[in-house]
Amino acid sequence: MNDPTIGYCDVEDVENSRSYIDELYSDDAYKCQEAIVCLKNAVIGSNKKKGSVISQGIVPRLIALLRDESKDYALRLDAAIVIGSLAKGTESQVHSLIYYETVQVLLGIVVNPGTDRRLMETCLGALKTVLQYPFAPIELLHSNIGNLQRLIQLASPSSSIQCQEYVANIFVPLCHSSHQQKNLCQANVIPFLARLMTTQLTVLQVPALKCLAAMCFTNKYVSDAVCQTCHEERSILDILTVLLSRTRDVQIQLSASRCLTYLHRSGSLRADDYRIVYKTLPSLARLCSEDFDEDTRATAAETLAYLAEIDSELQRLAAISNHLICSLANLIRCPSPLSRQGAFRCFASLAANDEDIRKRIIEMEGLMEEVLNGLKDTCPEVRLSAVRCLHSLSRSVQLLRTTFQDHSVWRPLMDLLVGEPSLELLTVVTSTICNLLLEFSPAKEPMLESGAVEMLCELTKHSDPALRLNGSWALMNMAFQAEQHVKSKIINTLGTDRIFQLLGDADERVIMKTLGLLRNLLSNTLHIEIIMSEHSSEVLRAVNLVLDGPHPPEVKEQALIIISNITAGARDKDYVLEDENIIKKIREFLVVSDNKLQMGAVFVVRNLMDKSGRQKMLRESGILENLEQLLHMTPRDSQFYEDIRQEILRFDFSDEH
Repeated sequence: MNDPTIGYCDVEDVENSRSYIDELYSDDAYKCQEAIVCLKNAVIGSNKKKGSVISQGIVPRLIALLRDESKDYALRLDAAIVIGSLAKGTESQVHSLIYYETVQVLLGIVVNPGTDRRLMETCLGALKTVLQYPFAPIELLHSNIGNLQRLIQLASPSSSIQCQEYVANIFVPLCHSSHQQKNLCQANVIPFLARLMTTQLTVLQVPALKCLAAMCFTNKYVSDAVCQTCHEERSILDILTVLLSRTRDVQIQLSASRCLTYLHRSGSLRADDYRIVYKTLPSLARLCSEDFDEDTRATAAETLAYLAEIDSELQRLAAISNHLICSLANLIRCPSPLSRQGAFRCFASLAANDEDIRKRIIEMEGLMEEVLNGLKDTCPEVRLSAVRCLHSLSRSVQLLRTTFQDHSVWRPLMDLLVGEPSLELLTVVTSTICNLLLEFSPAKEPMLESGAVEMLCELTKHSDPALRLNGSWALMNMAFQAEQHVKSKIINTLGTDRIFQLLGDADERVIMKTLGLLRNLLSNTLHIEIIMSEHSSEVLRAVNLVLDGPHPPEVKEQALIIISNITAGARDKDYVLEDENIIKKIREFLVVSDNKLQMGAVFVVRNLMDKSGRQKMLRESGILENLEQLLHMTPRDSQFYEDIRQEILRFDFSDEH
């Protein structure tokens, strides 16, 4: 590993500091102490000076002085102070500290029971500063649960406020994974945080709430533990609810709202719980208003989006709370990327299910222009959130026919596919394109002319199942009531080999959409004749692949619908009757216990019998015998069997001569 200090050096700074730097290595304790005091005064508040002394390789010497218990206490303390000062420098300077294993040394001193209180707190402060960086080696603290438990002991109620603050802030970034969240839970961090939340000291409450929120995020195990924890006979849920009061510091209100949001989304708190409906949601909607600073509003909008994302009733309530839609429209015009990202994300959440909400959003003056500008934003997170907003709005038939058409929304969406978009962006863009390709969307034709078929066929080859799903889904939409030339282009571009691969996909949703594609391709008598005349062997092979596979009834039902379409539309040849395996399956499905398969088989037979000359073949194959057997079966589901009877009674069972 290369020394990261190379490149820091400034000649003038080096010359000015060389005298006391040299003395730092002196065996004379007095000279060394004088040098470190000079160093301490030099680096405070000056990143340039910090970089200069780091470039001279001073960090290993500071660590050596700090670790050496035989050195004078004042010298060790000043070494810790200098390290703490260097930790407040630039990101690259912190990289240097981590390179020299400063975190290991600081942690060792902090958890050592014999460490003097002042030295411990100084090292604790330096440790807190370094651990805020995403590249910090937080696994060192998780490597031994005793480290976490020792930190809690150090931040006892009798310790200084500063010590408790340091520990609370150290815990905040330690929750990146489910394992880390659970580790903190098992170290009894939750009761510790509950105590800090009730101290009435903002400096302790805010980091405690942030840590609690991070622990609960997408973690049902930890969230359940939080809901079951009490402090001084008050549940954490009650404590959090009290902290939502308008009289509290804004950051406390916001952080408490995030905790309750994550508890709900983790599945530990119901969507109709009064704490969510009457406390958390209104609090977040209020914090989105112009009464608060931009960062608060942006974070509140992002949190509210997450809170209501999967619940239509919460979406409806949010949309009528505290003029939220107007607040978000104002927020979307703020300069910071975080504000636009939060506003777009919240609009996406609100518009996910309700047509009236979509209408109210799109009627905000200039909003569509802001969304389209968001698609071109230099910030990737803003672009992603803007596409999410479009995706929710694209679920509206009316908007697809009007606003989306007026603004040619498909163009900037297709542009986002150029280059190397992130997997997440690609997924949301292609989900939106699926809606734009619906039969009633005016964008369908120009998208076809712009290479949509080729793009979507390529998408079905992607390694990510969500993108294969979107590719097959969009092709299915494109083929619905399409003209013959469009269907031919889809088949020829996708290729029958690729269709077989998709029907054997590990993701059942991909199989269902591919069957939907085949069903739409084979949905018009003339088109069925043309396609079957060119691809009958491939189509029948595809259908048999599904019928023979270990698929659930709803998948095989789709295959039966395709067979039924073929039997109804093919005029020149009995493709189905000539396929022994399909006939065998139809015969079996007529007497199975599954309603979907029975009814699907009945429709296939009905279409076969609509044409003359086939009764004898059906009787010889055993199908009519099974139909008669089905007709006399004792009903288990009276309505279903009545429907089947009505279909069967239409048949003519007489032999032909």
